[in-house]
Amino acid sequence: MATPFTPDRFAAILRAEGVNVIEYGQWRTHDRAGHGGWGPINGVVIHHTVSSGTASSVQLCYDGYEGLPGPLCHGVIAKSGDVYLISAGRANHAGSGDSDVLDAVVAERALPAPNEQDTDGNAHFYGFEAINMGDGRDPWPEEQLDAIEKVSAAICRAYGWSAASVIGHKEWTDQKSDPRGFSMATMRERIDRRLAGKPNKPAPQPTYEPFPGEQWFKNNPVSPIVTAMGRRLVAEGCSAYSEGPGPRWTSADRESFRKWQRKLGDAEQFVDGWPGPRQWDALKIPKS
Repeated sequence: MATPFTPDRFAAILRAEGVNVIEYGQWRTHDRAGHGGWGPINGVVIHHTVSSGTASSVQLCYDGYEGLPGPLCHGVIAKSGDVYLISAGRANHAGSGDSDVLDAVVAERALPAPNEQDTDGNAHFYGFEAINMGDGRDPWPEEQLDAIEKVSAAICRAYGWSAASVIGHKEWTDQKSDPRGFSMATMRERIDRRLAGKPNKPAPQPTYEPFPGEQWFKNNPVSPIVTAMGRRLVAEGCSAYSEGPGPRWTSADRESFRKWQRKLGDAEQFVDGWPGPRQWDALKIPKS
């Protein structure tokens, strides 16, 4: 019987497969415990978000919306290939689906066409939401497809499964059409090829960007350091971004950093959005 991973184990197996993991908010304890089962785990379901923009999509999947509370998956896969972990427990992602499909996943055989909603998929599957409008026109960058392959392979490798344990939401229920824009059959071929080899080496322990100085930000820099800072602010739930973050320092970066200063509990006179050395070091921004 496949028991759910602990949060530490979940993050570790993804990193060991070469996934760029970003731990978002209180993801380790953010779940739907008490609203149904969680385990035994039998597979992975891939979704698309029907949204655009990294920060807003991650926040949506973390919080949910009226009528469907978050988390809406376990990880959000950005177009960049970054994977934002938002839950390690039961999540509202798969919903009701076909028990015949679950039986096929467990047996790792060809999937039947789903035609019933008689089984709680949230109890049995890890779910990943890939950021895409799902209209058949929004592109799927190779970095994003590679991340889908890696997260799926990481879970299959840890449990000793083949890629037959990875399905699309539309293969779980005939009420859904995701993911749209790439072939799940082709993705399973990619996953099986990856599983035939050794996993990527674990990413080294991160080193952090030193504080570039207070005046540096006031000179409107364009730098990957700004992007790295923005990603950490998003991960800490301190986002004021509608798009991005990107390499150019903008008012959205300043407002996001202001949220971080408030999260640190700083006195109001220090909540101005301009980074200081203590606040910067506390954010632990990976070296670009």
